[in-house]
Amino acid sequence: MARNLRTWLGGCLLVSALGMVPPPKNIRVNSVNFKNILQWESPLPKGNLTFTVQYQSYSRLFQDKCKNTNTTECDFSDLSKYGNHTLRVRTELTGDHSDWVNITFSPVDETNVGPPGIQVDALVNSLHVHFLSPKIDNEPETWTMKNIYNSWTYNVQYWKNGSDEKASVHCQHDSETLRDLEPQTTYCVQAQVIIPDRNKAGEWSEPVCEQTAHFDTVSSWVIALVVLAASVCVALLLLGCFAMLWCIYEKIKYTFSHQNTLPRHLKEFLGHPHHSPLLIFSFPFPDEHEVFDKLSMITEISESGRQNPGKGGSQEAPSRQGSCKLGSEAEAPRVQSSPLLTTASDGDHTHKCTETT
Repeated sequence: MARNLRTWLGGCLLVSALGMVPPPKNIRVNSVNFKNILQWESPLPKGNLTFTVQYQSYSRLFQDKCKNTNTTECDFSDLSKYGNHTLRVRTELTGDHSDWVNITFSPVDETNVGPPGIQVDALVNSLHVHFLSPKIDNEPETWTMKNIYNSWTYNVQYWKNGSDEKASVHCQHDSETLRDLEPQTTYCVQAQVIIPDRNKAGEWSEPVCEQTAHFDTVSSWVIALVVLAASVCVALLLLGCFAMLWCIYEKIKYTFSHQNTLPRHLKEFLGHPHHSPLLIFSFPFPDEHEVFDKLSMITEISESGRQNPGKGGSQEAPSRQGSCKLGSEAEAPRVQSSPLLTTASDGDHTHKCTETT
């Protein structure tokens, strides 16, 4: 109390004597997961003092961020995460002000990575740990600190509750299984984020203690129930597959048999082909598609047989009309005949006898 009073009196004498306003002290940026808070200390006890804070990014002019504020901090969480930014603050008193005090800030390099979230599931002789990356301030839920940095690992420490001996393991994935633990024993787990390419270590999480499971945690009736349920599911699946294949078979069978069905009149004709009246109209007439050759036989009678008719009787001369009458076989002259084939148009077979002179 006496010290603050001496500081205030000294500041007032300095301002009144020299007309100088002292600048703010101990300027710093407190940044965790890109929540950037510029903080400083007042050079004098609070009174009529106010402060103005400005920033400059990418070679632009300085812009006001917190103007004429009586607090000793200013929020810069909306700054770009990349690049360097210049922040400055000054003290103001009764129309006068101090000099600017500058500080350079690079968020991606200087922000601290907060503690990760951890979830622990107990197994018989192990613990399954799932890590949750810290979230970024003023960003959607799906955007985390892990999306900003290329390299990202978790440093995990675990120990038996009540013991000072700790074991550690590094994990590059979002989950890790701590094995070879004692059953039905309580273990405590905590983790932090390590960013190797920037030589940055995050904050430790609060320890989470969980007891490993007992060997007899899962009862035999639970195992039997699970096996029965799995068997029923497999049977239903096979039955469904069989029903689906049967439906496909019936559909294909109906489709092809329906397309190849004969008309009813063809079925009747093929069932009684010789008695159907349609048979007459099913075949063409013979004269339209068939050609027949007609055969005529001509017999030649020698001249000697004609002059010596024989001993026992007479033989009539062949008629001019083409017919010939012969006597008995003993008296008949030897006749040499040769058939000749001719083609006629009336379709009959005729025999002709002609005389030789």
